[in-house]
Amino acid sequence: MGLGNITEAKWYKKMMPKLYGWGAALVIIGALFKIEHWPFASLFLIIGLSTEAIIFFFSAFEKTHEDYQWEKVYPVLGNDHMTDPANMTPAQQLDNALEKAKIDNELVDSLNEGLRVFGESAAKLNETISAASAISEYNSQIQEGVKNMNALNSLYELQLQASNQQMEATTVFLQNLQSSLEDSKKFQEQVSQLAVNLEQMNKVYGNMLTAMNPNK
Repeated sequence: MGLGNITEAKWYKKMMPKLYGWGAALVIIGALFKIEHWPFASLFLIIGLSTEAIIFFFSAFEKTHEDYQWEKVYPVLGNDHMTDPANMTPAQQLDNALEKAKIDNELVDSLNEGLRVFGESAAKLNETISAASAISEYNSQIQEGVKNMNALNSLYELQLQASNQQMEATTVFLQNLQSSLEDSKKFQEQVSQLAVNLEQMNKVYGNMLTAMNPNK
């Protein structure tokens, strides 16, 4: 029995898919053990790779699959039959309708480009709207700042008026105080003059008493 006959046997066709899976699983497990530095890694790799090598060796003797012209046996599979709308699948009917409407890849690409440009324009419009909103908010802040400055100016004017009034009152007080000092000075001068006059009168009175009593 040759290798070609073995590859055509039923047990071979049933066993080979399982061997493919087993060999691949052993190779993966061996690689995992090797990466993690676990024991028996080399053993798993040797068994798995050997299994895969045997599988590939026997698969080289498998017969190639022939492409049969099934449309000759089943006319329904022919191209002429497939062009009949009644025998088309929904996807084929859609492709046929697009072809009749001359909707090709170029038109779809053009539509995509238009949508892309529209999206970019919408994004720029959103940026413009955002900038306008920011400018409006900035103007609102400036107006609020102007209101605050006006309020501060009004408060400053009130304080300035109060300071002027206090300054005027202080000036009047100082003037009155100066007048009082001048009056006090005049009063002191008058008192001094009165004392001088009294002293002179006392002298005159003493002289008169002396003159009236010559015996003393």
